[in-house]
Amino acid sequence: MKSRTLVMAGAMALTATMAAAQSRPLVTEDPEVVGAGQMLIEAGVDRQQGVSYPASGLQGNLFRLGTFGFSFGVSSIAEIQIDGGVRDSLSITKQSAAPLAYMLTLAPGATTTGDFEDGIIGAKIRVMSETDGRPALALKFATRLPNAQNETGLGLDTTDFMFSFLFGKTVQSVRVVGNVGFGILGDPVRGDRQNDVLLYGVSLARAVRDGLEVVAEVNGRANTRSNTPPVGTESHSVLRVGGRLTRGPVRLDGALMIGVTERDPSWGFTAGLTWVFKAFTVPPQ
Repeated sequence: MKSRTLVMAGAMALTATMAAAQSRPLVTEDPEVVGAGQMLIEAGVDRQQGVSYPASGLQGNLFRLGTFGFSFGVSSIAEIQIDGGVRDSLSITKQSAAPLAYMLTLAPGATTTGDFEDGIIGAKIRVMSETDGRPALALKFATRLPNAQNETGLGLDTTDFMFSFLFGKTVQSVRVVGNVGFGILGDPVRGDRQNDVLLYGVSLARAVRDGLEVVAEVNGRANTRSNTPPVGTESHSVLRVGGRLTRGPVRLDGALMIGVTERDPSWGFTAGLTWVFKAFTVPPQ
């Protein structure tokens, strides 16, 4: 009886940490971390209609296969994150003149192109725990790596840096999360220029029954230049509405995506799963 009670308590604690700390199918990041010695693995697929790549001039429907994320809890207040995707495949519906179109190596009349997705390496540090009178606060910084290539039309071959403040507060059965920060995005046409953009996100998650949540968010970036921004660094924003079902250490999720700006996909969907488990022991301080 004692062993069973301990196992149930551990499973409940793991589920609570998972629900509070992670965001799939949303991208607005919760300030809570995965926990010391814990490892989180998430994987999924996306389908997006009407995607535009202004640097290469390609437009079409995008299928993202094997999107993944790994989070390593290096302490009770910090985690290391690695995110990316195994394969992006674009069904080309239109090709227009663009600054980097000359770099494409597609065969004449090609209707598809594909590549690895840009990887992101970052860290999150919770600096303030949530209480009855205040939200949790964390800092996140990350670097986007140029894994996707210009030659496929899906990459920019630039390295970007992002920094954000993360806020989160639970009110009864509703979790409210907000992100605000900035991104330094390289100009893919001129190596001596960059564009500083405002990063933002607001999400809501409401528990409707044990282990089941409905979720929604708006997340994106806003160009801060008064003139035309460098190609590939324009404003973007996407609305997501979906749900999450948690069973023990595993959670299934799905969401509908709707583009807000004319440069975003007209619509799409995402589906995936998340798994949290004890992976290693953090040495005592």
